[in-house]
Amino acid sequence: MTAQTPDTLPEIVDSHCHLDFPDFQDELPDVIARAKAAGVRRMVTICTRIVNEPKVRAIAETYPEVFYAAGIHPLNVTEQPLVSVADLVALAQHPRLVGIGETGLDYHYTPETKVLQQDSLRIHIQAAQETGLPLIIHARDADDDMAAILTEGYRDRPYSCVMHCFSSGAGLAKAALDLGFYLSMSGIAAFPKSQDLRDIFAAAPVDRILLETDSPYLAPPPHRGRRNEPAYTAFTAKVGAQVFGLSEAAFAAQTTANFDRLFRRAARRAKAA
Repeated sequence: MTAQTPDTLPEIVDSHCHLDFPDFQDELPDVIARAKAAGVRRMVTICTRIVNEPKVRAIAETYPEVFYAAGIHPLNVTEQPLVSVADLVALAQHPRLVGIGETGLDYHYTPETKVLQQDSLRIHIQAAQETGLPLIIHARDADDDMAAILTEGYRDRPYSCVMHCFSSGAGLAKAALDLGFYLSMSGIAAFPKSQDLRDIFAAAPVDRILLETDSPYLAPPPHRGRRNEPAYTAFTAKVGAQVFGLSEAAFAAQTTANFDRLFRRAARRAKAA
């Protein structure tokens, strides 16, 4: 049997990671090299504070395998004035910026900021509508409000969206899928006690599934409890293949095609390279 090399492995995309976090300081070349060796040949690094956008952008400008997105994480909405739609649209002119966010609602830790979180989410939705770039959503303990606001915005003007690191309930999954949105599978889906979540994914159309690490968080087995990194997307892909009854190569190809359909700017840049 011929051994697989990075060039012969099926391409996997890590659609959501945080390469600007201190966990990767001074190690980025090695992290990206390990990702490529595992078949993860494209990554989207996510800005969670607009003040950090220049640093995140610089990573995408330095490494051709890396694209980026920019927004304000719901847990960060009180740290500075909310970004404006115009500011996000201006940032979106950069050719390596491929998504708006992450944004969303998180009532688990900061329910007292829920109104401000909702205001921020609506701003990001409008920016996604204006730019045509996909919205990247974080949702935790806010399923009903999330479904309502996403649906309200879509009815006003359609937009595309991914529910990143999806670990919410079946109701929010259905609401998102009914709007044509995507669900992203992280290492949580590979945890032994996540069967209910795997069942939600299994009920979804496979052409609406993405892969991600959310690194440095949520490392899948066999690395659970340690720092996550883009290379480990391959372990979640193995589990995803089992969930959908596909070969690993077929699942990798499907999720990569899904990524290209949603993140069209990244797909065009990759094709042109």
